[in-house]
Amino acid sequence: MALTEFELIMLDDGEVALQRSGTDEPLVRITFSPEVLDYLDGKHIDVAKSMMDAGIQAVFEINEERTPAAADLDDKRHTLH
Repeated sequence: MALTEFELIMLDDGEVALQRSGTDEPLVRITFSPEVLDYLDGKHIDVAKSMMDAGIQAVFEINEERTPAAADLDDKRHTLH
């Protein structure tokens, strides 16, 4: 399976977005309020990176839960002679 690369970008409207490399279509957008931007004092990109990392990790964990265990697969295999 090919590995998809993603990139974190800053959109013209100030949102931080995650998109597949080589495309212009954001998959996820994060918008910070002006008050939060002031509070973070320029560190909002670091916060957005952490948020995206946590989201991607959650997706991997969800996909692992959906994948049947190897023991379950063995029950469905039969030896044919």
